[in-house]
Amino acid sequence: MRSLLALLSLAFTAAACAPEVDLSQIDAQSGAPPVFAASPDQKIKIVGSSTVAPFSTTVAEQFGAISEFPTPIVETTGTGGGFKAFCQGIGPDQPSISNASRPVKPSEIELCRKAGITEIVEVKIGYDGIVLANAKGSPELDLTKAEIFLALAEQIPDGQGGWMKNPHQTWKDVADHLPDMPILVSGPPPTSGTRDAFAELAMEGGAEEIPEVAALKETDKALFAKRATTIRMDGKWIDSGENDTAIVQTLMKNPDSIGIMGYSFLEQNLDRLKGAHIEGTDPTFDQIASGRYGISRSMFFYVKKQNLPLVPGIEGFVSEFTQEDAWGPTGYLVEKGLIPLSAEEREAERQHALAMIPMGADS
Repeated sequence: MRSLLALLSLAFTAAACAPEVDLSQIDAQSGAPPVFAASPDQKIKIVGSSTVAPFSTTVAEQFGAISEFPTPIVETTGTGGGFKAFCQGIGPDQPSISNASRPVKPSEIELCRKAGITEIVEVKIGYDGIVLANAKGSPELDLTKAEIFLALAEQIPDGQGGWMKNPHQTWKDVADHLPDMPILVSGPPPTSGTRDAFAELAMEGGAEEIPEVAALKETDKALFAKRATTIRMDGKWIDSGENDTAIVQTLMKNPDSIGIMGYSFLEQNLDRLKGAHIEGTDPTFDQIASGRYGISRSMFFYVKKQNLPLVPGIEGFVSEFTQEDAWGPTGYLVEKGLIPLSAEEREAERQHALAMIPMGADS
């Protein structure tokens, strides 16, 4: 078996420059942390992003095959749902790893802190593009971020200095060059990191391209954020849960429907689906890796360091995930759609995640 390395601690607090918090600082009303005994049969529990889940599942299967440890359990809960479960507590029955298609939020760090979880390791694993996909026989789409905003925002400028409920019913209503088909988008729910990233990168990015909305950012940042990222709920957008397969089924049944998903899932369904061009750039491995594709993001997993002595094999799982033959440019995760970090980034992440710290040593 590959050698197992210990994890480097990254202590998170609600403020970036705040001092490290340890268990002795947790409110006494929460009680003393329970004492657990490690069992060799205890399985690593992994929760979180549906986008990252296929990569974790592949690594879990490989890890279970080459090591003496049980194959980890991977549960798809969405990024937000994953952090909620991850931050419930310390112990072998609690999730040890949370997959995420966005960075952890300060509110989630605070949720963890309140449960005594003060040592978390962030591992950036690669990149993914967010695509607007439709069935292969459906009309071609080439969208700007501004057009995405104008199609899906709850309110848009009325041209007279005010705001109005989004009136656009078809893509042609948004721009003459777009097809005359109804706006009907199936996308992830608010608990999803894909939804968060889409709102930030596509919706907010598009809002910044519209002068009336961009001006609001200078005068009222909170209102700008609300206007830019609030998606219309009049039937033009449909929350489709955390199951990307359900979105694919919807696209196959309705040629007018568009689905929001990660590139990795599109790649697995290229026989049935195609991705919209964004500002003239198609969503491909090379375009996303180069940064030319306009709606791309980083992916992560987070490790609960305080579970290391309680759940055997966590270090080994992280070691397997960060092997070059897993996440490198010719690794088996690329076959699943992972877009690798650069060689420099991979080395930095590996050194960060797998720093040598003896098991049980004080951090």
